[in-house]
Amino acid sequence: MSQTIVRLRRHAAALSFATAAVFAAMTLLEFFYFRSLSGGLPSLDLRFWGFSESEGFAWIASLGRPGAEIILVWHYLTFDLIFPALLSLTLVSLILKAGERLPRFAAMSETMRSVAALVLVLPYTIADYAQNIVVARILSDPPSAGAKSMSLASALIVTKFALLAVPAIIIAAFALAGLRKRSIPRDIGHDLKG
Repeated sequence: MSQTIVRLRRHAAALSFATAAVFAAMTLLEFFYFRSLSGGLPSLDLRFWGFSESEGFAWIASLGRPGAEIILVWHYLTFDLIFPALLSLTLVSLILKAGERLPRFAAMSETMRSVAALVLVLPYTIADYAQNIVVARILSDPPSAGAKSMSLASALIVTKFALLAVPAIIIAAFALAGLRKRSIPRDIGHDLKG
């Protein structure tokens, strides 16, 4: 299992491309289709700081039953069914790829590197799927959506983005540290010549 996870680093570029392609498709649907269904209101998924109950209910009301069904099918039961898993695999692969340039991380066993990457990414994955389930339930039966469901959806959206920031920051930190490691020997060699 750990060997399979560690091998993901070899596919970081392909996974990144696939994730970007799915994200682009989702973004196009949001801005060129879903917004027209909701009268210009952004989908709940894009409200990074959450939303009030009244804002959530206003979005549901603006969609109407047909609009809610369209978003349920074309977002939550298609693209957003695979996107969190695909993004999670990409994040794991990028952590492993960026980490292999760092001596301490590279010296860890495959199992430890795999566990470290999973621990950083899985909380986001769980939060994203939990949020998708809650919003999908709201869309599948809008009349029964209560204040608690809206509050839970809002909290999960905020949590999802906060947890997504963790692996993103780690990847950036690993990449910067790797660049510094590469540039130090060149600087030393340049100083010796001078």
